[in-house]
Amino acid sequence: MSRPAAIVIGASAGGVEALLKVLGALPGDFRLPVLIVLHLPDERHSDLAEVFARRLQRPVKEAQDKESIAGGMLYFAGPGYHLSVEQDRSLSLSLEDRVNFSRPAIDILFESAADAYGPALIGVLLTGANEDGAKGLARIKDCGGLTVVQDPAEARVTVMPRAAIKLHTPDYILTLNGIGHLLADLDKRPC
Repeated sequence: MSRPAAIVIGASAGGVEALLKVLGALPGDFRLPVLIVLHLPDERHSDLAEVFARRLQRPVKEAQDKESIAGGMLYFAGPGYHLSVEQDRSLSLSLEDRVNFSRPAIDILFESAADAYGPALIGVLLTGANEDGAKGLARIKDCGGLTVVQDPAEARVTVMPRAAIKLHTPDYILTLNGIGHLLADLDKRPC
């Protein structure tokens, strides 16, 4: 894998707790941008960014259309919109049809980020109750990126990690603590 340039993370049922554990392990000077899809209800407001900013004491925001991706920032997909990465590495929001019954969908983010970042992307799939993210994680692997799946034995809901493992062989299958430490170590890789 080349020097990482970005991380994408997907989660569903049990995802808030899982994300807090993974992201809480990152050091204060963590440089990589992290783009996150957590399956949400369709209401038009989410407090995820505010909650995570308070809990993690780091820069967190809800992704905005046409926004440039900044290092060290955590971006959450908002409710009701797919989040994708454009070739110029800016963010894009869309109202396209649901994927795996979800909007935002993890596969949309993972596949678009794989196309934009290629081998410089890290993809992480956590707990969840459907197969969203499995195809996107396989695309990241096909584009030369690094793939990480939460150990199903630890996941609150095992469907999502098991679907990813069934579809391709991830580079790592780790506990939440292991994922956080791996991401912190990968951020320290020299250019």
